[in-house]
Amino acid sequence: MSSFKNILYFQAGLGVLANMFLLCFYIFIIIGHRPKPTDLISCQLTFIHIMMFLTGGDLFLTNIFESLNIDNDFKCKATFYISRVMRGLSICTTCFLSVFQAVTISPSTSLLAKFKQKLKQYMIHVFLCIWSFNLSYSSNRIFYVRGFTNLSETNQMQVTKSCSLFRMNYIIKVLIFTVTTSRDVFLVGVMLTTSTYMVIILCRHQRQFKHLHSISHLRASPEKRATQSILLLVICFVVTYWVDFIISSTSVLLWIYDPVILRVQKFVMYAYPTISPLVQISSDNRIIIMLKNMHLKHHQSFF
Repeated sequence: MSSFKNILYFQAGLGVLANMFLLCFYIFIIIGHRPKPTDLISCQLTFIHIMMFLTGGDLFLTNIFESLNIDNDFKCKATFYISRVMRGLSICTTCFLSVFQAVTISPSTSLLAKFKQKLKQYMIHVFLCIWSFNLSYSSNRIFYVRGFTNLSETNQMQVTKSCSLFRMNYIIKVLIFTVTTSRDVFLVGVMLTTSTYMVIILCRHQRQFKHLHSISHLRASPEKRATQSILLLVICFVVTYWVDFIISSTSVLLWIYDPVILRVQKFVMYAYPTISPLVQISSDNRIIIMLKNMHLKHHQSFF
């Protein structure tokens, strides 16, 4: 059990470092250079992923609260609320990024082309709507999370080392489950649709210009890299998100939360925030060029 916890710490550490690097890069690009519109969305998504790691269960932020001797009830409510907000923001922002990319690469003759300028113009409004919805929607969880007191009480379920989830009214529980499921199904459906559309557009573009490339150059073409990145991120997000959703929903509905299942859920929950920045770093030419220049300068100064 302790070895699996070490794996979680390693996974979280790798994810935080990768996302911190990516966040610093996006801030540098946004402040000092001409950022692409998707950079603003990716920057926000990277920040969300960092917060997901910091508020995840018994890791990082929980240990900070313990060292400050903060009230257990407040600690549980704060970490659980922020964690649920970030989870909702993650799927909403990933969906928005997918839609924005699909509109951006759409041909000028398509119906989506007319929304290119509108999306850029109203991007801040979309951010405000996404944050407002998730901050308000997740607020109901505050009333059902408290510090863990006594294992013999049947109306509470231990979800972390020091926090418990208390039973809620059946109608409220069904309502929350229905709204959450509807939201997730809709957003994942939009992501799959837009990602399929992007793959079709990129493959069509690659076939049109295939005669301009040699076979060796085609393997490393930007179109193919973008297609592979989109497929990998979408597949990874959909699989991990729904496994996490099924485990958490089943545990709440059946009122059973096994410690082993909880650790597996954390591992699955951290998979996408860990893989996502690594894929973005490896597929963004600006980052690759920057790292090569840094290595070259370090090499020259060394000699």
